[in-house]
Amino acid sequence: MFSILIPLAAFAIIILAQIIKVLKEYERGVIFTLGKVGRRAAGPGLVLLVPAVQQMRKVDMRTLVADVPPQDVISRDNVSVNVNAVIYYRVVDAVKAVVQVENYKEATSQLAQTTLRSVLGKHDLDEMLQERDQLNKDIQQILDEQTEAWGIKVANVEIKRVDVAESMIRAIARQAEAERERRAKVILAEGEQQAAAKLAEAAQVLSQQEGSMQLRYLNTLQEIAGDRTNTIVFPFGTEEVAKMLRGRT
Repeated sequence: MFSILIPLAAFAIIILAQIIKVLKEYERGVIFTLGKVGRRAAGPGLVLLVPAVQQMRKVDMRTLVADVPPQDVISRDNVSVNVNAVIYYRVVDAVKAVVQVENYKEATSQLAQTTLRSVLGKHDLDEMLQERDQLNKDIQQILDEQTEAWGIKVANVEIKRVDVAESMIRAIARQAEAERERRAKVILAEGEQQAAAKLAEAAQVLSQQEGSMQLRYLNTLQEIAGDRTNTIVFPFGTEEVAKMLRGRT
């Protein structure tokens, strides 16, 4: 008697395991009935299946984190960089995630790699380093639009690291140094131009009044009279000398 009950009990346990399914709060079950799927996923909680007629696939509805492997990217200004990122996404429609794509995790990862190379390749290196927030938003928007048909919502994308070759770093440093020198020369030239303009205005004012230039000479002599450390050669215009000589005669 017992030899017959034991196999029956084992068979009953196997059947019950196929009939009774328990889904956690963050899980949903996509049930196929004779190969056809329903409009909505089952769960959470207790789910009953018909053996040999219905099969169920579990789908995790929590936010998933996918690390995008480092990608070799050629920027718009022909700089080779190595970039990696991380994406945060979740399944919002379990039926689409199972039916519309074979493996939504692998598909999302591959799409993220392609999108990362495509978007960053349209920008210069300076934009990659300085406008990272905007690039994150652009990549997230593209991924979200393309994965919508799979029942997936991309919540966030973060570019983690942008690595540049050592030789390129030295080239960028030389470029930055040259740019600083250029700006310094431009600022110096602008200062000289402004000084020349002010001197021209001052000369025009002095030329309008007779004797003003002589007063300016005397004022300058007074300022430097106290400096006795060096020999001071002070220029004196020939016109002023001629005026002084005419005054004596």
